[in-house]
Amino acid sequence: MAEIEWNQVREFTLGVVARPATRKRNRIEWGPKAIRVPQGSKDDRVFTPCAYVASGGRLTLDPEEMQVLCSVAEVAENSFEVRDGQAVLIGTITRVPSGRPMLRPTWRMDQPGHPEIVGRTEWLSGSPKELAAKAAGRLFTGVLDAITSAGDEGGDQPTKDRVLEWRAGDEVVMLSESTKSVTLKADWLDRRLPFAYTLIAEG
Repeated sequence: MAEIEWNQVREFTLGVVARPATRKRNRIEWGPKAIRVPQGSKDDRVFTPCAYVASGGRLTLDPEEMQVLCSVAEVAENSFEVRDGQAVLIGTITRVPSGRPMLRPTWRMDQPGHPEIVGRTEWLSGSPKELAAKAAGRLFTGVLDAITSAGDEGGDQPTKDRVLEWRAGDEVVMLSESTKSVTLKADWLDRRLPFAYTLIAEG
């Protein structure tokens, strides 16, 4: 498969699966933990690494951990800075507690020179008209589970992964399903911020 340029990524996952089991391949092939981009057909799927998870909250372009792509550091409670290999600030990521025991947190992503990005459960994201349309197609029990389950991203109980819709104003910038599937919509979004988000969310 072709080598992946990190700044061209449109979809990725964080994990150690290099080749998943398929109808044509009955075993999983493993690799180092990395930001991985799905390539190939469904039966020949490959997850190609574009950045490797290294020590000290870093992502590197090589498994030897010599070429630093970015690093993540918690600078205050629930607030993280993302910096490049020269320690220049790329942006910040903040986990925002709901303040209510039954509601999950939201996330905020700040990239200098661009509008603030807010990530929240997709069923709670959008204009009133969009919310009404989403609610009309969703059973109440499903909505309740999506809103109140407290498993991933800071909760204590296991639950199915929720989909976050990340918006800058009315623009959908990114969609994320835990750390296993992230889809990037905006060309202007620095890919290192969503990469870093998956490290934070998994941690």
